Amino acid sequence: MLSLSPIKLLLVAAVIMLLMGPDKLPEMAHRIGSSWRALKRLQERMESEVREAIPDLPSTGDIARIARSPISLLNQLADRVDAKEAEDATDPPIPPEPDGSTLFTPPPRPATPSVRADAPVPPPDPSLN
Repeated sequence: MLSLSPIKLLLVAAVIMLLMGPDKLPEMAHRIGSSWRALKRLQERMESEVREAIPDLPSTGDIARIARSPISLLNQLADRVDAKEAEDATDPPIPPEPDGSTLFTPPPRPATPSVRADAPVPPPDPSLN
């Protein structure tokens, strides 16, 4: 795998300077600079168009930070949820306003015993007839 360390970049720059010579080097630097500026303008134009379409988008710095460390984003979201739960736990519950539908609450139903399919059925009680 190719890894570009600062030493390798300096070596490549030195080789380019030797190959280009002193007469073409300023022209190449000017072309590289103008290409870089055009690329930055394109990036800014695209970013402004995206921000117009999606106004709630986080800033570019925030997006870069999220991309570098998604775990920190998850930690921030978890902290927000914890803070919201703590806030909800300290707030007293608000009683519902009586509108007539909450005046009568039926009692809870007793749990019905579960009947197994293979259990024997008891004979009917004759005293109930």
